Amino acid sequence: MTATSVRGRSSATPVDGPRPLHRLVFLISGGIALLAGLDAALLMIGLWAPVDLARLPEVHGMLLVLGFVGTVISLERAVALRRRIGFAAPALLGIAALALVSPLPLRIGQALLVLGSAALVLLYLPLWRRQRDDAVLVQSLGAVLATGAAVLWLGGVSIPAALAWLVGFVVLTIGGERLELARFAMDRRPRELIVLLSGIVVAAVPAALLWPAVGYRILGAALLGLTMVLLIHDVARKTVHGTGLARFAAACMLAGYGWLLVAGATWFVLGAAPSGSAYDAIVHSVFLGYTISMIMAHAPVILPAVLRRPLPYHPVYYVPAALLQVSLIIRILFGDAWGLQPAWRIGGLLNIIALLAFVVLVASSLATAPVNGARR
Repeated sequence: MTATSVRGRSSATPVDGPRPLHRLVFLISGGIALLAGLDAALLMIGLWAPVDLARLPEVHGMLLVLGFVGTVISLERAVALRRRIGFAAPALLGIAALALVSPLPLRIGQALLVLGSAALVLLYLPLWRRQRDDAVLVQSLGAVLATGAAVLWLGGVSIPAALAWLVGFVVLTIGGERLELARFAMDRRPRELIVLLSGIVVAAVPAALLWPAVGYRILGAALLGLTMVLLIHDVARKTVHGTGLARFAAACMLAGYGWLLVAGATWFVLGAAPSGSAYDAIVHSVFLGYTISMIMAHAPVILPAVLRRPLPYHPVYYVPAALLQVSLIIRILFGDAWGLQPAWRIGGLLNIIALLAFVVLVASSLATAPVNGARR
């Protein structure tokens, strides 16, 4: 989630699309998906939840991955495109999330997810024509996998069976955006290796669905290789020794890479894990440890670029970021690996608290920060 393309033109050039404050509507729909997904998480770990809808646990994964993460990513890409048509993707994904938690038939929400994911694929086409860059190619491959996951779910495939598609979506999208930031710092050879490994991930995803015994191990190996190349060449390894926002962002990113290595190693060693503790460890290593850590790292840069409103960095951001890492250790190491049910439940509850705390901190900072003449 980078703001590189957003800042690529003069700030005096108007964006052909919703005004910055109107874009808040897209973030609100994504926020609703996040809150509904967290509510479902409470139900799934056997705790009290504010809303007790029967189908919330069923849509939990899609709400968080395509409803929340998909909406946020497609909104940032739409702002980078600077064309009104680009906002179709976050609009459709946001509406799909709302449909999934409404009394509407489930298939309506599923169909809207397909349309929104497909719109994200189409959004990358003009971005590719504008700049034929490896980073855009890798991100577009992620969007293709997101569309595949949505199509499979609409066709009756379970979310655990479509998990590899969702993992590929977030890994390639975020990995592509880290590649975009490293455009001038990374040599051609590692860039080509990242594209190659991304292609192997794309090939391994359907292979995991068709031939689980072999496909998941190939996918695990590809994830390990891709993560190591990104980690070795990511500027975060240097900026973690800095101060302020640069150090906070680097710490979150390095933690995210670490959790992605956990997921890749689990698939590589164990192969298919359609349920149980290994499945739980993979899901939460990728979507909490990797994805949310990366979102925490980039939020102070992305949100100001999207909303044209400052989001001051404050050291208090370390509190939810650290809590997220601790909660994952409790959940995955003690809960999943050692089979301690209380630790699994406590870790899950702390996961939710960490996310909510970060959302509250970011929302309050946006609401109270002085605009100082920024374009609204």
